[in-house]
Amino acid sequence: MRWFPILLVLVLLASAAAAYRFELGPRWFGTQAPDPVHNPAAVAPPSGLTLRPPASPAAVAGAVDDAAPLDKAAVRRALAGALKDRHLGRHVLVAVSTLDGAEPVYAHGSGVAMPASTMKLLTTTAALETLGPEHTFSTRVVREGHGRIVLVGGGDPFLASRPVSPSTYPHRADVVTLARETAASLRKQGIRRVHLGYDATLFTGPRVDPHWPDDYLPDGVVAPITSLWVDEGRPTSGIGRVADPPAVAATTFADALRRAGITVVGAPRPQRATAHAAPVASVESPPLSQIVEQILLVSDNEGAEILSHQVGIATGGQGSFVDGARGVTRVLGGLGIPLDGAVVHDGSGLSREDRLDPDTLASVLALAASDDHPELRPVVTGLPVAGFTGSLEDRFAEAAPQGRGRVRAKTGTLTGVSALAGIATDVTGDPMTFVLMADRIKVPDTLAARAALDRLAADLGACRCGG
Repeated sequence: MRWFPILLVLVLLASAAAAYRFELGPRWFGTQAPDPVHNPAAVAPPSGLTLRPPASPAAVAGAVDDAAPLDKAAVRRALAGALKDRHLGRHVLVAVSTLDGAEPVYAHGSGVAMPASTMKLLTTTAALETLGPEHTFSTRVVREGHGRIVLVGGGDPFLASRPVSPSTYPHRADVVTLARETAASLRKQGIRRVHLGYDATLFTGPRVDPHWPDDYLPDGVVAPITSLWVDEGRPTSGIGRVADPPAVAATTFADALRRAGITVVGAPRPQRATAHAAPVASVESPPLSQIVEQILLVSDNEGAEILSHQVGIATGGQGSFVDGARGVTRVLGGLGIPLDGAVVHDGSGLSREDRLDPDTLASVLALAASDDHPELRPVVTGLPVAGFTGSLEDRFAEAAPQGRGRVRAKTGTLTGVSALAGIATDVTGDPMTFVLMADRIKVPDTLAARAALDRLAADLGACRCGG
């Protein structure tokens, strides 16, 4: 058994690397406590550290009109030290602006960079603008004749395989509840024996983006993107992804239907529901505003891809990667967001071919905080709080404690890429947007580069940058 300690070390190192590579640590290893994630005030600060409370989204948004101009020299001084960190690599882009969306008061570097998961800021903004914050996604059961029913996927990203705790936020619809309601409806019609079909045709095209590396699917990085799944395409173990999410969802529903007293004949089969099919039962997703907040909080790749596909449909195209990307850029362009140099292939930022200019991300943040677009506010309220919630819960500790509670930001992580885009509130109470992107990081410098980005954001929160 002398090999066992060595094997254990190798497994832990591989797991840690994968968790960093795709921001999966909190979801793989359960490091997010259920209540503090959604209630930052419940998290006690580390011993000996005094924090100002995290700036509330309402306060940040309300400060847009009366925010003082930023002192360019103060911003430059605040960033000068950490920008010299060699671990950031040879291509670093920085943009710092006031919340009114004006020209950056500070810019560093030129060109575009891989956005990684900061791309989710664009996807969620386009979804909110197109569909509205109260929009929900329905999973339905319809009846095709006397003895056949069809489970119809509506593209609910959070549809669950079983009922979740009432304290879960956002609350999920689930196929067990749907099965119980279906069984009750069928019994009222005198039906106790059915054949089951399932319809995942709302989305079209490939289920895996051709612009993703080939190892994403076999390595369980992301699930095949479909309009019908449970638990975002994860198996009951929670590790990896299932090969055929619609079939697994239908089987899970069929099992629940049997437990509810309905005989399901044979195995579920793919079937497109007809337009005249009679409704039997349905369940609704949480409102889009809550879905957006959760996607941004934990950097949910699958959820972001679902929303991108939904935008593709809502803008007159199909539920596909191509039409989703086209729809997102079309909506943002209509909102006046600058898209010079933008290359968008997906909704999550998993593609290494995606490119964004920092000004694009800064403009999205300013728009979401604007009083002119309250429907976009979940993009701000969903940003993780440094040192407290989501993908920033375990950051801004030793390397950048001055940023804890002062910075809200979306993370972006791929191999060789690290990014932060969000809002910092300085010690005088003046908010500012910032975008930090580095996409030529040497792999051995990965963690050191991330710490350098944390210091840059934290130094903005700790400065006296108000004019």
